[in-house]
Amino acid sequence: MTQVPTKPQILQWIADNPSLTSKRDISKAFGIKGAARIDLKRVLRELEAEGHLQKRSRSYTDPDTLPPVAVVEVTGTDADGDLFARPLQWKGEGDVPRILMELKASDPAMGPSDQALVRLQAVQDETHEYIGRLIRRIGTNPKRILGVYRAGAEAGRIVPIDKGADREWHVPAGAREGAQDGELVEAEQTGPKGRMGMPRARVVARLGDPGAAKAVSLIAIHQHGIPDHFPDAVMEEADAATPVDLGKREDLRELPLITIDPHDARDHDDACFAHADDDPKNPGGHIIWVAIADVAHYVRPGSKLDREARRRGNSTYFPDRVVPMLPDRLSGDLCSLHEGVERPCIAVRMQIDASGEKIGQRFTRGLMKSHASLHYEEVQAAIDGAPTDRTEPFLEDVLRPLYAAYDALKTARASRQPLELDLPERTIQLSPEGEVTAVAFKDRLDAHRLIEEFMVLANVAAAEELGTRGQALLYRAHEEPNADKLEALRDTAQASGFSLAKGQVLQTRQLNKLLNDASESDFAELINMSTLRSMTQAYYTPKHIGHFGLALKAYAHFTSPIRRYADLIVHRGLVAAHKWGDDGLSVQDTETLDDTAKLISDTERRSMVAERDTSDRYLAAFLSNHVGAEFTGRISGVQAFGVFVRLDETGADGMIPVRSLGREYFRYDRDAQVLEGTESGLQIGIGLRVTVKLAAAVPVTGGLTLEMLEIDGAVTKQFTKRRGKGPVRHKGKRVKKSTRRRSTK
Repeated sequence: MTQVPTKPQILQWIADNPSLTSKRDISKAFGIKGAARIDLKRVLRELEAEGHLQKRSRSYTDPDTLPPVAVVEVTGTDADGDLFARPLQWKGEGDVPRILMELKASDPAMGPSDQALVRLQAVQDETHEYIGRLIRRIGTNPKRILGVYRAGAEAGRIVPIDKGADREWHVPAGAREGAQDGELVEAEQTGPKGRMGMPRARVVARLGDPGAAKAVSLIAIHQHGIPDHFPDAVMEEADAATPVDLGKREDLRELPLITIDPHDARDHDDACFAHADDDPKNPGGHIIWVAIADVAHYVRPGSKLDREARRRGNSTYFPDRVVPMLPDRLSGDLCSLHEGVERPCIAVRMQIDASGEKIGQRFTRGLMKSHASLHYEEVQAAIDGAPTDRTEPFLEDVLRPLYAAYDALKTARASRQPLELDLPERTIQLSPEGEVTAVAFKDRLDAHRLIEEFMVLANVAAAEELGTRGQALLYRAHEEPNADKLEALRDTAQASGFSLAKGQVLQTRQLNKLLNDASESDFAELINMSTLRSMTQAYYTPKHIGHFGLALKAYAHFTSPIRRYADLIVHRGLVAAHKWGDDGLSVQDTETLDDTAKLISDTERRSMVAERDTSDRYLAAFLSNHVGAEFTGRISGVQAFGVFVRLDETGADGMIPVRSLGREYFRYDRDAQVLEGTESGLQIGIGLRVTVKLAAAVPVTGGLTLEMLEIDGAVTKQFTKRRGKGPVRHKGKRVKKSTRRRSTK
């Protein structure tokens, strides 16, 4: 008979093998087969009842663990001079874990009783259980400065790059961290004005050449006026926040909610779970749970945190950093749905039928615990037949039901026909030094689409819930194209050999037919870009307008309150409508909804421009070592002064000045978006394939200057005159490409 391991043996195995903790893993490790598995199950249940283990789906974990981000208190140094700390919040029954603090040279000095927000990494060491890396010391909030360091005889100074700055900063001897004259540096204030009349500062990061890649996002932040420093009073409110107990909330901790995010995500504001509906009246239906971080609990109307979040409007994302809407104590800790940690949430339970139509919903304010923090690629791999130690325990009970519900939602989506654009998303990969190492296009997996569909459904549910209850809210509105833009799209489609119906109310299904007709042609990218250009920009409004791109009558943003103020307003509306507490939508919130909508629509556009400019600068820095090289691409825009080309390999946009196209005069046809040579008859229009040479790349501005070598497969001198408007097309090999579709939100 197989010998069942003792409780200490099981606990030791789980401690030594944290990724192999399912009953199946434990059975395999100890060679348990047959009836002995029943005894093993009994022992595991006893360990769970005694508090030694905590069941998570079909695996067991030690409950005495810390979240990825936590507030700690420094306890002091040991004989070797190593600095240690302990967590301020500890609910485990074992000894309080010991944390080794790993401080960088630029981190402030810390001593006993100092408190800090740190990022934790579990380790196996005799002297400590975690390594802590400083995010910010609690109770301090030194002002940060970005500027150019100028060396002096004894000391230095920092000249800020912000145009609005009216003073320089004194850097005492020994506080420059090796900065050289002319380098771009990041510094922090260390004291008030000194004898030279300038406030004192110390350099915390050397960024090198102001035109180098590492400085790109910081320059964009300052140029676009994006607030990147939280006032002291805001930080004090955030630091005073504490974890939430169950209280009157619905207990959702046993619900196997999981988060699915990018592999490098640091905050998690949405979790989901699905299962087959057991209601006999809904055969083939599903229940979908979406739980969202309860930011409204921490960011109260009229508070300093609230005013600062409204001023920022949203978080701004760059390849190397994030400028958050909320301080990291909230965005990366108390409001983030980290694995295995209790977090407050506002959740919606949605009932859909077999065809994916939502037939019921219920909102609740609860307390949840994420059972796993997974990323898109590993979830998709598990569904495709390659589960890992992390995903295998969730495959049957969690992941497959999620995909089953998604399959139903796909049916509803196909019926609804939201706008489908083939616009691959570009990603810029950086080295630790901030240099661009690669530029690629993200794969669109079913895992991405699943989360997107769940979030859209939850956003619709929130809009309908508040609308039905007569509660004020901010809608996400997207209007149909105006007549002029629609006519331009129709002309482009006709010149490319396609048609867009005229004389009827425009629907997204008509645009989708155009996109589908062009999908296997040489004009696929042209039609996609032209369709995108015809769209109006989505915005926020208290008015019920609808969302054209998503083909929805009512739509609101509910699922990302950590990074969007609009979602926080919707959460407050739900709190007020359900009378869950005194932190719902206030009278002032309601009275200023129009102003808030305008403000956050503007901050969203500001972030979009800053993010785009930053990407352009990174790409220019990446391509600056390839001046003189040849690239293929497609014409993406035409103006009187030149032609814009999007390069295939990187997605970078460059310009061919009209003066470099030849000695002849080129006439610009604004309506047709075409340049036509008056002597050769050469016509250059949007969508044509080109081969170009990179003539110049300027990282400081993000500008790329190109020279035309070939267009549509022929050198320019071989073109002959052609009548009519629209792009010129030459006989040659047809270009086929696979399509990846995404919706416009």
